[in-house]
Parts: sequence; structure tokens; C-alpha cells
Amino acid sequence: MSSSNLQISGLGKRYGDFVALAPTHLDVARGEFLTLLGPSGSGKTTLLSLIAGLAQPDEGQVLIDGADVTYGAPYERDIGMVFQNYALFPHMSIEENIAFPLKMRKVPAAEARRRAMEALEMVRLPHVAARLPRELSGGQQQRIALARCMVYRPAIILMDEPLGALDKKLRDQMQLEIKRIHRELGTTIVYVTHDQEEAMTMSDRICLMNGGAIEQLGTPADLYFRPRTLFVADFLGESNLLRGIVDSIDGDTLSVKLERQGVTGLALSNGAPVRAGQQVTLMLRPQNLRISAAGAGGGPSLTGRLLDVMVTGSLTKLYLDPGIADAEPIVVAYPTQRQAEHYAIGQSLSVSWQAADAVAIPE
Repeated sequence: MSSSNLQISGLGKRYGDFVALAPTHLDVARGEFLTLLGPSGSGKTTLLSLIAGLAQPDEGQVLIDGADVTYGAPYERDIGMVFQNYALFPHMSIEENIAFPLKMRKVPAAEARRRAMEALEMVRLPHVAARLPRELSGGQQQRIALARCMVYRPAIILMDEPLGALDKKLRDQMQLEIKRIHRELGTTIVYVTHDQEEAMTMSDRICLMNGGAIEQLGTPADLYFRPRTLFVADFLGESNLLRGIVDSIDGDTLSVKLERQGVTGLALSNGAPVRAGQQVTLMLRPQNLRISAAGAGGGPSLTGRLLDVMVTGSLTKLYLDPGIADAEPIVVAYPTQRQAEHYAIGQSLSVSWQAADAVAIPE
């Protein structure tokens, strides 16, 4: 049996002249948690709809466990779906809601009840079996929707922005719950979100989409630390993007002369072909910059005047004016500490970095 639970081969969808999804190839391993991430209109929901059978493609194939289901109805596919809208039947008890998919599959009533209670145990809500959906909180209703999806043990669970309607604290709790359930069941999950932090927290791999195509596919660390394009670097997390010219190349390490202040700094290649004299953009994550008084320390550094300090909770962010017209401020981030050094607005500061913490992205 193939290790791929889901295979997408050349799948494409158009609406007139608009390409909603360019021909796309994607393999999802059995038991994997794959997140489709991207801005509105990037193609992630179109791809999920084609996998689910809620829309029909113009080209390509969808294989689930080796079976071609490209033009099959949703109920003919071994999938479960969880939406942002919980879609619970308001007149049914929670137990009846969860058992409903089993009833439709002609499972005997006693067996359906047993499996419904097992699913409630899985989501840690056995005590609400007799209640109606309106008697539960939003977070509890989302757990019930997940239990209803799991109860018939589909090969693949598709989730379309399931936590979008929840507040941040509850969303964080539900992320942990979904990951716990995924570990216990070992079910393949394809999850759609536009929330970068959610994707980074939950995924085995992220499929970042842009303009109806896959921009980059890899682990959260791959996309965060080694983006293949400027779109990936700019979309996923906060970053400082500094233009420069490759001065020299030593294996995977590049010496880059930056347009800002004429400083030469070191960076790692992102794996794309590059040559001396080529234009690149250096990506520096704010938390990888080290700060000192201007002129202190050795090695390459950028100097700027402190514009603002923001305490965002766990992180403190400094915004530096690099002294170049129309240039974005340089952002530095570090863990918030009560006894941390205090900097004055207008103070001149220098920031430096290690080559391993910078990535050069060819243009």
C-alpha cells in the first residue's frame, strides 16, 4: 500500500478566464497534518473543495488510497469535513448529532451509541451527551463537530478554517486539542487557514499558496528559516528585507553588500542558484538581530535611530530608522523581561547578526 493517503495530480480549476487553481501536484502522507495556507484568493479553499468533491476540476486527478475519486460525489469519498460553521442539528441531542453519520451508514443503534460516546470521550465532553447544541459554548460545539467527523473513522479529515469564529484564547486551546486528537488517531488531516501562527503551530508540513499555485511546500521550519521566494519571506512571520548585491560566494555562505549604509554582511543561500554580482534580498528575522550602542562590537552591523518601543506581551519590539528615504524601519525583537535594558527614543543603536540567521533570496 502506498504511503501517500492523498495524491493530487495536475489538478486545476478555472472560472471563465480566471484561474482559481493552476495545475497542481501534491502528495499527502498517511497520518500527516498538512496545512493549506495563504491569503484570500490564493487557491487554498478551491483545492480543498476539489479534494472534498464539492467542486469538479477542469483537469487532473484526485486519488484517495489509490482510488480515483476525481469526479465522485463527497459521500463516495472516505473523508470527513469540519467547517467554521459547526452545522450541528439544533433539534438533536449531542449524542444524536455525533451518531447521525453512523445512522446514515446503517450502523446498528447500539453500536452507533457506543462509538458516539467513544468520540465524546476523545474530545473530553462525555458529560454533554444529552444536551442540545444551543446549551454549549462555541468551543464545545466545535469539539462536537470534530467528534461527529471522527466517529465513522474516515481516512482523511478536511478542515476549512474551523477555528476562525473563536476568540484567540479559545482558538489556542482548540489548536492543542486538535493536535492531541491527531496524534491519538493517526488520521490524515488537510487543514485550511489564513492564520500563519496557527499553521506554524499545528502542521507537519505547510503548503503555502499564492495566486492559485503552490509557492512553497515544506515543514514550518523550512518555510520560516529558508523561504524560497520573497512572498514566502514576507508572508510567513515578521521579517526585515534588505536589498543588496552578492559580493562573493563561499559554499552556502554569501557575502552581500547591502544598499542600506553600504554595509557588507554574511548570509546563507536559500538553495536557489546565485552568482557574484547578482541582486538579492537579505531576510533577517527580528528575533535574530542583536542590539548594542552604535559603534560597539565588531563585525557587520546596521545603525539606526530608535523610533519606537512596543511591548506586545511576550516580545518587546524596537523600531529603528535606518536613515534612508522611504526605507522600512528595522525591527528588532527579544523576550520581554522586567529587568531589561531601557532604550530612549531617538537613541542611536546598532544591530548585528550571524550568517546562519540570515537568508539571501535571489530576485
